[in-house]
Amino acid sequence: MTRLNQIIAIEKGVRNDANAAITGYHHKLQKSPLLSGIARTYRPKDEEGDQLPPESTKLQLNAEEALTAAVDAFARLFAVTLEKDGTNLQALADIVVDGTVLLNNVPVPYLLFLEKQLTDIHTVITKLPTLDPSENWHYDENAGTWATDPTETTRTKKIPRNHVKAPATDKHPAQVETYFEDVIVGYWKTVKFSGAVPAKRVADLLDKVNKVRIAVKFAREQANSVEVVVNGNSSRKILDYIFN
Repeated sequence: MTRLNQIIAIEKGVRNDANAAITGYHHKLQKSPLLSGIARTYRPKDEEGDQLPPESTKLQLNAEEALTAAVDAFARLFAVTLEKDGTNLQALADIVVDGTVLLNNVPVPYLLFLEKQLTDIHTVITKLPTLDPSENWHYDENAGTWATDPTETTRTKKIPRNHVKAPATDKHPAQVETYFEDVIVGYWKTVKFSGAVPAKRVADLLDKVNKVRIAVKFAREQANSVEVVVNGNSSRKILDYIFN
C-alpha cells in the first residue's frame, strides 16, 4: 500500500532524475560523431602489395536506444505525477481549531495555499503598531479611535516688572531695574489620540493565526496520508501512442 505522502517524498527526486536523463540524451543526440561508426578492411591489388590491418570506429550512441531510455524516464515521471495529482482529488481533511471545524473536506492544494497566506497574515500582524505603554488609553467612541485621559498644563507669559534698586533723591533719579516674570495666563487641556492597536490585541491575533497555521499543517499531513488511488502506470499509454 502506497500513500500520498510517500509519492510526494519521491516526486522531486524522480522529476530531477528525469530532467537530467532527458537533458543528457538530448545533448548527446546533437553530437553526430557519437552516432557514427565505421568498419573497413584493406585488400592489396596483388599478392605483393602491402597488407594493412582493418580499421574501425565503434558506434557510441544509438538514437533509438537513447529515445527508449528517455521515454522510460518520462514514463516514471508521468506515473508519479499522475498518482500524486489523481490522489490529491481524494486527499481531503478538515481544518479544526480548539475542537471547532472551520472548514470541511479541504483539498491538499488549498491547504498548501492557506499555509503560505497564513504566513503572510502572521507577518502583517507582527508589523502592527501598538499603543505607547507609558500612556493610559481608552477607546473614544466619538473620535472612533484610542485616546488618553485629558491632562492640563499651564501657559505662561513673561510680564515685565520693575525693581527699584535705589529710590530717587533730590540729587539723583531712582535706580530701577526691569526684569521679566513668568506669569500663568492660561491652561492647556490635552488629549492624545492614536490609530495604533493595544499590544494585547496583537498578541491575541498572533495566538489565533498560529493556531490556524498548526491546524492547517495537521490537516495537510492527515490528507497526505491517504492511500494512493490511481495507477500511475496507465499514463504509459500516452508515450506508447507517441513512440510505438
